[in-house]
Amino acid sequence: MAPGLPTAMDRPHFIGIGGAGMSGIAKILAQRGAKVAGSDAKDSATADALRALGARVHIGHAADHLADDATSVVVSSAIRADNPELARAEELGIPVVHRSDALASLMDGLRPIAVAGTHGKTTTTSMLAVSLASLGLHPSYAIGGDLDVPGSNADHGTGEIFVAEADESDRSFHKYAPEVAIVLNVELDHHANYASMDEIHESFQIFADKIVPGGTLVVAADQEGARELTRRIAKSRPELRVVTYGESADADVRITGVTPQGLKSEVTAVVDGTELRFAVSVPGRHYAHNAVAALAAGVALGVPAAELAPALASYTGVKRRLQLKGEAAGVQVVDSYAHHPTEMTADLEAMRAAAAGAGHARLLVLFQPHLFSRTQELGTEMGQALALADASVVLDIYPAREDPIPGVTSGLIIDAAHAAGADVRAVHDKETAPAVIAGMAEPGDLVLTMGAGDVTDLGPLILAALSK
Repeated sequence: MAPGLPTAMDRPHFIGIGGAGMSGIAKILAQRGAKVAGSDAKDSATADALRALGARVHIGHAADHLADDATSVVVSSAIRADNPELARAEELGIPVVHRSDALASLMDGLRPIAVAGTHGKTTTTSMLAVSLASLGLHPSYAIGGDLDVPGSNADHGTGEIFVAEADESDRSFHKYAPEVAIVLNVELDHHANYASMDEIHESFQIFADKIVPGGTLVVAADQEGARELTRRIAKSRPELRVVTYGESADADVRITGVTPQGLKSEVTAVVDGTELRFAVSVPGRHYAHNAVAALAAGVALGVPAAELAPALASYTGVKRRLQLKGEAAGVQVVDSYAHHPTEMTADLEAMRAAAAGAGHARLLVLFQPHLFSRTQELGTEMGQALALADASVVLDIYPAREDPIPGVTSGLIIDAAHAAGADVRAVHDKETAPAVIAGMAEPGDLVLTMGAGDVTDLGPLILAALSK
């Protein structure tokens, strides 16, 4: 067994090993010397990356994929109880470990930074990991998306810092005990697991209460849900150091300027009385806030702000977070992971500003709703957000792990968009959507593919259709 490797993680088997969260943990374990195996529904570049690290990856789910000598079976909340490999693990008496417990075990003995919030976790985690790496601190990291550079969602670093994305969707972020926790925002989402805003507030308070003695909570000053968390923590953990950031006058780390520069921004922030200016490689005020949250967290760990601020410029983006996919026939195609109305609004506003600054004529959107439950609860707000585009095409709902809900379709979003005065049309055949949106585009336009499902696969097809 490799030094520092938890016993149960010596020969782990991952069900759904190709997932964003699962693959990152598997990669780190493989780098630490574990004999990693797993299965996924389909082959992928992620599976190939794991194989390159020595992992054995099966395609499809079958009981005989699980080796008898596996020391654990790692699952996420998306794995159903009738999965044949899970049933086989129970027959063999192999311990079943939730993804969050596996990740928590990897942080033992290190200085963890856990990044939480309804939106912006992946970007903020990535900014912090990349900037710390550029300063030679060699952090470990586990992120919910692949970095543009070096192209992976995880790495086992040789330094003492571990930067991790902390998922609130299934309350699994309660498993972590970070030295520094970032909370970017607190909003109602994940309706299958949270019935009310009170439950969301309670869940984030439990997360913040897990910060180790002497640790720090970095929390947004401008968002009401985050401010409520600050109020709650002041009562439950009055001794905890809390650092607020944002544009509010009372923020400890204050953002005093965000200047759009095409698909980038220049940010001005005041840290401990010193004004710092630095570049952010993605457009939009929300990404500037993510960068300042990363800055505040790094300073809380003892990294000098004057060194960390310029290092943030080394972050070049995460796949699916306003990622430029290419240009054809004078039309740029950008991909967005946004699927909650707040995220959609932020990315659309950012792209409108970028389009105006670059002289683009129109902003066109190809949107794929994600989850029936989210559409049922927030479909009206999604439609209202699409009014920020000049024209949109809406696909059918991407179900992911959910079964259909009677009466819940993308029509709810389209009706709300029409009520808001938006130019929106439905396309039910995903295969024809690239040609539809390409046919709408004219030289100088900007096309945005948006959603957390497989709409990202359509970007290259749109570029191909434009090229014709």
